[in-house]
Amino acid sequence: MHEIEPGEVWLVGAGPGDPDLLTRKAERLIRAASVVFYDALVGEGVLALIPAHVRKVPVGKRSGRHSKDQGSINAFLVEAALAGERVVRLKGGDPSMFGRSMEEVAALAEIGVRARICPGVTAASAAAASAGISLSLRGLARRVQFVTAHARAGEPLDLDWAQLADPGCTTAFYMGRSAAADISRHLIAQGLDPKTPVLIACDISLASERCLRTRLDLLPLAVQAVTEGKPTLILIGEAVRQDEPVSTLKVAAKADR
Repeated sequence: MHEIEPGEVWLVGAGPGDPDLLTRKAERLIRAASVVFYDALVGEGVLALIPAHVRKVPVGKRSGRHSKDQGSINAFLVEAALAGERVVRLKGGDPSMFGRSMEEVAALAEIGVRARICPGVTAASAAAASAGISLSLRGLARRVQFVTAHARAGEPLDLDWAQLADPGCTTAFYMGRSAAADISRHLIAQGLDPKTPVLIACDISLASERCLRTRLDLLPLAVQAVTEGKPTLILIGEAVRQDEPVSTLKVAAKADR
């Protein structure tokens, strides 16, 4: 049996960017595909693993930039599956973490194609690993919650801020750069200590990775100092704290691989 049969579709997690963080299965699937539809957040090192004979189609979505809408992406997957292609839909991080994977699964199910999923390392796990911290911490962070901070243009960020302002939890805000001021203001208004530790990370796992340790009340200013318009992950909670002052700038530039 081939890794991917003709007319079969796999949603594959590309991880945070470093090709060394791909699963072995993900790499096999990429090499077995006849076409790969990939997101804007898929790392260049991962894309380099796609064989030259495989058709590569960029369908990435990124805030503020021209990109394919979800309906068009669904249509591409359906067309490729019906044409008997061996299809990989390559998504940054993990396909099931704010990747709208179920919309693609549903579109394929309507034509009788069962999409299969290969998980990937999600950005929050990779950022914690780079920073040398744990997302959970016995006695301090018994719970971890994942939140998308992305809202449609002109719409407020509608979240249950009272629940999110839990001092015994680590909260990971994906796509948090533009919402940093709202995140800080709402969490503090709901009673979270303004000095709660925060880690801001972008280009996670790449040679250009940048991390900044700060605290909740300084988040709106700090995010501007490090992210430079890049997709940004924000980790908030006591598990982020280290012995050194939390307001110290920590910019980690990895050695070239």
